[in-house]
Amino acid sequence: MGQPDVGRGVTVEGLYALGGVAGATGSGQSWSAAASYAASNFNVAGGYLHIDNGNAAVVARGTSTADTLFNSPVNAAYASARSINIARVGGNVIFGPVTVGAAYSYSRYEADASSAFADAEKYHNASVYGSYMIAPDYQVIGSYNYTRALGDSSAKYHQFNVGVDYLLSKRTDVYALAGYQHALGQNGQGAAEASIGSFGFAAGKSTQEMAAIGIRHKFWVRR
Repeated sequence: MGQPDVGRGVTVEGLYALGGVAGATGSGQSWSAAASYAASNFNVAGGYLHIDNGNAAVVARGTSTADTLFNSPVNAAYASARSINIARVGGNVIFGPVTVGAAYSYSRYEADASSAFADAEKYHNASVYGSYMIAPDYQVIGSYNYTRALGDSSAKYHQFNVGVDYLLSKRTDVYALAGYQHALGQNGQGAAEASIGSFGFAAGKSTQEMAAIGIRHKFWVRR
């Protein structure tokens, strides 16, 4: 893996992991590439990830060098995908105490004869967010996320988030956040279920609410 800074605020990164299956080294392999550009008040980045989900002729499907992506009912029906490809781009702009940003990703779960589904499943995901530093130690944040699933099944997910963050020191802060998601359509296993963000808890219904409070301490701070 490499992460060189090529100058003028540009950073590039690449990763490759062998599948490690004797006689079929491509089975389970994963690779990615990404690049970013950072200026004083503008940041943009993009990346691509490919995961081979295991050649079912030589190894159990799902045997891969990548961490599992199937911790949510949003995509659980596609754990038997032959491969997964994800492209994402995002950026933000800073106007004094205000930061606004947006991101978009496209994910594609490919099927083969060993998959439990027939047609490729595709996910379009878009998000916008904003934050405002009310004071040097106090920040409020809001965001909206939209996911559209198409192909083998069709679903829509709308998610709204709000949060506050308060700095106790340079390394320690406390935060509170809340989220709401509404799911519509079918997810490949039945009616689409709400499941907020990376928490991965299935609501068992079309809506989900979540609230959390926490404290965070950084053991290393970039200077």
